Amino acid sequence: MSFLKKLGLANFLMLLLCLIILIFAEYLFLSGEKLSGIFLGLWVPTLLGLMIYLKLVANGDK
Repeated sequence: MSFLKKLGLANFLMLLLCLIILIFAEYLFLSGEKLSGIFLGLWVPTLLGLMIYLKLVANGDK
């Protein structure tokens, strides 16, 4: 429980969203929709980068 508290609810939800997107992108890619799977799969590193950026901005204010 302390890991979830340390991570924060917003970060946990963002990571969960990235995991769901990644699983769905893999499903699309393996089912034959290769371009849709690649397009959707590229959102995962974008969201993770945004999460890191927002965390850095928040830590810079302290």
